[in-house]
Amino acid sequence: MPQGQPETVPDDGLTTRQRRNRPLLMVHTGIGKGKSTAAFGMALRAWNQGWPVGVFQFVKSAKWKVGEENALKVLGATGEGGSVTWHKMGEGWSWVQRGLHGDNTDNEEKAREGWEQVKRDLAAETYKFYVLDEFAYPMHWGWIDVEEVVRVLRERPGTQHVVITGRNAPQALLDAADLVTDMSKVKHPMDAGQKGQRGIEW
Repeated sequence: MPQGQPETVPDDGLTTRQRRNRPLLMVHTGIGKGKSTAAFGMALRAWNQGWPVGVFQFVKSAKWKVGEENALKVLGATGEGGSVTWHKMGEGWSWVQRGLHGDNTDNEEKAREGWEQVKRDLAAETYKFYVLDEFAYPMHWGWIDVEEVVRVLRERPGTQHVVITGRNAPQALLDAADLVTDMSKVKHPMDAGQKGQRGIEW
């Protein structure tokens, strides 16, 4: 495998192996397509390593059947890699449907309940790899306190890796993250009036 060359080596007292195996906080943000897709690709790698994987969908509807969910659940049930657990907090709401009007109390409560479950699982070290899909939105909307999220993730025990997706990820989260990818858009079929397509968007 190709070996990356770090730009700097911190004076943190860790060996190369210790530094290489430390738990990471990763954020996929930006307006381009592929934030969740990239996170689920990382979940496949985690599954292949035999790690327990926990997926928490914060925005996509509980009724939607995304392809990654089916694929990862099937893989998790094979017993060949890690286990896969999938949690859905959405009730059909999304960043597209949510406006400044309307009552989002129920959605806000479900997002908070989801975050409370994540906190319990982090404390118990339930999973080795977490996908907090679209979790940037509840923080951006002020439903979940960003400072609390950063603190909990900084203080998480063990070697639990966490990837968070969603547009408008708060700056404090980006500052705390070890890896940040900003998905930019150059061109998208929707620009030409084409709706989401089976096998591409889901």
